[in-house]
Amino acid sequence: MPELRKDPVLGRWIIISKSRGDRPTDFPVEGYQEENGFCPLCPGNEHSTPPEVLAFRQGSDAPNQPGWQVRVVPNKFPALIIEGDLSKEGVGLYDMMNGIGAHEVIIESPNHDESFIDLTPERMFQVFKAYRERIRDLEKDPRFKYVMVFKNHGKAAGASLSHPHSQLIALPILPRMIVSELSGAKSYYRYKERCLFCDMIRQEIQMDERVVCQNEQFITIMPFAPRTPFEMWVLPKRHHSAYCRQSDEELLLLAELFSESMKRLAACIPNVPYNFVLHTEPLRSGGMKHYHYHFEIVPKMTSIAGFEWGSGFYINPMPPEEATTLLRKSLDSAKEKTDEKDTAG
Repeated sequence: MPELRKDPVLGRWIIISKSRGDRPTDFPVEGYQEENGFCPLCPGNEHSTPPEVLAFRQGSDAPNQPGWQVRVVPNKFPALIIEGDLSKEGVGLYDMMNGIGAHEVIIESPNHDESFIDLTPERMFQVFKAYRERIRDLEKDPRFKYVMVFKNHGKAAGASLSHPHSQLIALPILPRMIVSELSGAKSYYRYKERCLFCDMIRQEIQMDERVVCQNEQFITIMPFAPRTPFEMWVLPKRHHSAYCRQSDEELLLLAELFSESMKRLAACIPNVPYNFVLHTEPLRSGGMKHYHYHFEIVPKMTSIAGFEWGSGFYINPMPPEEATTLLRKSLDSAKEKTDEKDTAG
């Protein structure tokens, strides 16, 4: 069984997942795919994954059969396992507990060679809806305190399988990054009685230096202090602390803006590896006035080396204002190049 161990100095928890130590990749047969072209996430290979926990289909096709548009399955080699009871114990001065949780794979498309960026907003909406439905379901389990949704695209960003997919992990504890965000946001709220993120959105719109794009309900900005070049945050303009409380209409508008944001990034830096992560309030919080859910999109463009590991500082060689200007112009530049090719042809 996996274990969660607490670092007594920094207070962070580390997952010790023995079952994943023997796997060839994050997915059970990614190595086979490299050898003979077999992909467990493609339609027709549903028997190669655990039974689906959610799927969106166009018709009334049977479960675990082809015909799906988005499919969610448990990870066959999970970082945490869902079976069992939480059991905390001390080992001298150290604290640990059973590695109880859930680890699932969201298969974003039946098309193996399709990228997440290639999805239409309507199809991207289905992916965002799958995130919402799985969080809502996992919220019913009192053992879990948080659900982390994330995507790794490209080997440099940690992806081990090329078929478009993202993942979620339900945790029995709060991630340290979320605890830090909640603490900072709460301190600001106590001082000003306003949400820090709402104030940030208002100021960014007013200054218009780091706004990449926006629609009536969502906005994509470059953070004031980005960790890497072209880091973007996607936030609802209205105050929402819980992603899983968003309506279909809101998620469709989110998908439309997310799609535009990713297309701008791809036009500016083709084939860039990236990660994105959903930061939302802890499960069963009932709504937080001081916190604001958001997605963080982090292109993998700089290396984490000794200084970063030792200090916790990030070195970013590009000011966010400059990166914002490039992203704003990126789609126009890509269209101009296409028009020039069409004219020359």
